[in-house]
Amino acid sequence: MQKLRLLLLPISLIYGLVVIIRNWCYDVGLFKSTSFNLPVISVGNLDVGGSGKTPMTEYLIRLLKQDHQLATLSRGYGRETKGFRIATVNSAASEVGDEPLQLKRKFPDVNVTVCEDRVAGAERLLADNDVIILDDAFQHRAIKPGFSILLFDYKQIQNFNTFLLPAGNRREPARGRKRADIIVVTKTPREADLGELKHVREKIAPYPHQQLFFAGIQYQPLQLNGTATDMVIDKDTTVFLLTGIANPLLTIHHYLSRYTPRIIHHKYPDHHRFSTKNIAKLADEFAVCTADKKIIVTTEKDMQRLGEQDLQSLVAKLTIYTLPIGVEFLNDEGQHFNQLIQNYVRQYTAHRGLH
Repeated sequence: MQKLRLLLLPISLIYGLVVIIRNWCYDVGLFKSTSFNLPVISVGNLDVGGSGKTPMTEYLIRLLKQDHQLATLSRGYGRETKGFRIATVNSAASEVGDEPLQLKRKFPDVNVTVCEDRVAGAERLLADNDVIILDDAFQHRAIKPGFSILLFDYKQIQNFNTFLLPAGNRREPARGRKRADIIVVTKTPREADLGELKHVREKIAPYPHQQLFFAGIQYQPLQLNGTATDMVIDKDTTVFLLTGIANPLLTIHHYLSRYTPRIIHHKYPDHHRFSTKNIAKLADEFAVCTADKKIIVTTEKDMQRLGEQDLQSLVAKLTIYTLPIGVEFLNDEGQHFNQLIQNYVRQYTAHRGLH
């Protein structure tokens, strides 16, 4: 597949030229970039999918929600609607997107919104919110965040100087990282030694104004209907794993394989809208499995899409566990990261109070 993608290099060159010209136009002011008089934090990446933007957004929500009225704003990837939408706990993934729906159900008091026009969306949030978190907005130059967090997947750093779309997975050239205030290398293995981390730092080569952090995935207890359980997966457990996320073999599948070799993986593309055929296939294979201990596991994001109306009768007959994940900073760097975020919000809020 990778060799076939190399045939698309001429298109990547054209795409790259367009991106470079576009960024230059924003940099010199030919294209308008709107800023707002409240703290706006952007979370994004340079590559397509799978860098942990939603867990980072959740981390920021937990950090700030006690002291501020928060709103999240994203495009709502995968939704079948247009325009500005406010998510509710009863929304469907097809209305607001799977990741916004996940956020709303975990944080009901946070205003979770979607709009393909981020400027218009942000303007709708100014009156009732203290902080806006932009999810997956690093390339959305029409809105200018006050603080920008750029994520890199640890396992993709070896291909740091990769090709742009469509021959590669890079959305814009690596020089675009200069716009970030903080760089976080996500999915870093806990066992990574100082030499490996130094090598990654040299690959990324952060600019002098940037601070770089390493963070790993923190897996939490299995949940059933949003509540933690004492279900334990061991070597005798057969796991039916259902995923529609990016790079599942490097994340959830890899994690589960530490506990059992018996994984039957129903793998679909990122943001895949599950069909009745998909779920019926899963149900049939689960039913005929003769293992004494067997369970179905999926991700929180995938669980949102399993709530679509046309799937409910099939899903209701299955017991499906979710495996939540969080962000865990390495080398006791979490407190420093938190302080940088809180200082930005606090100073900006104080500045607003003077006017």
